[in-house]
Amino acid sequence: MTSRDGEILHASAVCFEAKGVLILGASGTGKTTLALQLMALGACLIADDRSFLTSDGIVMAAPNISDLVEVRGVGILHAPSSRSAALKMVVDLDRTETERLPPRRFYTDNVPLLYNLDAPSFPLAIKLHLLQGRFA
Repeated sequence: MTSRDGEILHASAVCFEAKGVLILGASGTGKTTLALQLMALGACLIADDRSFLTSDGIVMAAPNISDLVEVRGVGILHAPSSRSAALKMVVDLDRTETERLPPRRFYTDNVPLLYNLDAPSFPLAIKLHLLQGRFA
């Protein structure tokens, strides 16, 4: 769904220090699980499963779902949340990272793109990359 001012994406979003992370992926790929893992590391929820991305790079919850996260097998829960954040990173769970030292990838000109990594360290690596940057 698109509008003149942006589009609604099938994605979850969280933020650290007003820096937004958009988590893309098909249903069942773990968007909510990754969002919850990032929240355990101090992130605030922006949106679960339906995020609105404005044309100027601000991510926010689609209407009527702010402050809510659906956890399969548990239910719909209230969560600490932020209304919006500047998009600073995108994680694509539909693509799997295969390289030990992957090339820099970008979702847009200045927004880094990471592929899914099946490792317990992935949520912490996302946080460090977002807040501290990538060395090489």
